[in-house]
Amino acid sequence: MARKIILDCDPGNDDAINILLALSSDKLNILGITTVFGNVDVEKTTRNANLVCSLVNKVVPLYQGASEPLVLPRIDAAAVHGKSGLSGDPDIKPILSVERQHAVEFIIESILRYPHEVTLVPTASLTNIALAMKLAPQIVPLIKEIVLMGGSTTFGNRTPAAEFNILADPHAAAVVFRSAAPVTMFGLNATHQVLATQPIIDKFYTLQTKVGDFVAGILEHYKAFYEKRYGLAGGALHDPLTVAYLLAPELFRFQPMVVEVDTSETHNMGRTTCDVWGSWHDESLKKTKVAVEVNAQGFFELLLTQLSKFA
Repeated sequence: MARKIILDCDPGNDDAINILLALSSDKLNILGITTVFGNVDVEKTTRNANLVCSLVNKVVPLYQGASEPLVLPRIDAAAVHGKSGLSGDPDIKPILSVERQHAVEFIIESILRYPHEVTLVPTASLTNIALAMKLAPQIVPLIKEIVLMGGSTTFGNRTPAAEFNILADPHAAAVVFRSAAPVTMFGLNATHQVLATQPIIDKFYTLQTKVGDFVAGILEHYKAFYEKRYGLAGGALHDPLTVAYLLAPELFRFQPMVVEVDTSETHNMGRTTCDVWGSWHDESLKKTKVAVEVNAQGFFELLLTQLSKFA
């Protein structure tokens, strides 16, 4: 039976690839795509999710969500993803209609309808998820799993301490990590093991399909940014690790850790403090399943194989 998932995202280039990866597999039943502010404003992230689905002519329910963080002013990552949120602002005609129901309401309704069956896959700020938990706390024990991209066991990327998705709404992230729901975390320590270098980008061009060209173009943009900003040989594919894990968990190694989110308005705001060494011995503290090792070759083989299914 296909696994029921909700993609909660802020496309965004790597979100776009993650959506395509999810759409490529019959192992996943995408109940809906929910959008949130993040890389760009929520109107643009919703439009971009629509464009990605339209690229491959897939009709998926699309719900627009939160436009602002719980407490702090909104930040964005347009400098990384472009003003539109998708590099190159592709010329695609949108085919989806945005549902009238708010994303948070849809998340709550889905979990209540399918208790213990719905996996949430947030690859953006965790505002929609936190709001759902606050508005309907009864859903928390009914969530099958939360598979998220955010945080790090080591360094940040938006600040020395904080990864962007967590910094975008640290108060929402604190709600999610402290909840009783099972959380699987893919942080920068894992995603920076998966760099799209030029030889990998060239493999997507060789598909000679509109999806292959679209993804290769995104990866070219990412590579240029990561070379200039971080001195890396390619762009880190953050978000697609979440869906890759759902399709091929054997590609990853995990370690249980207590993860706390710093919400203090200091230079540490948004830091995910991860107990790598098991220093917190209190067994009452909730542990998160944190990705620590990725089979990068296996990941890119999976991505290429799945995306080659699109004509």
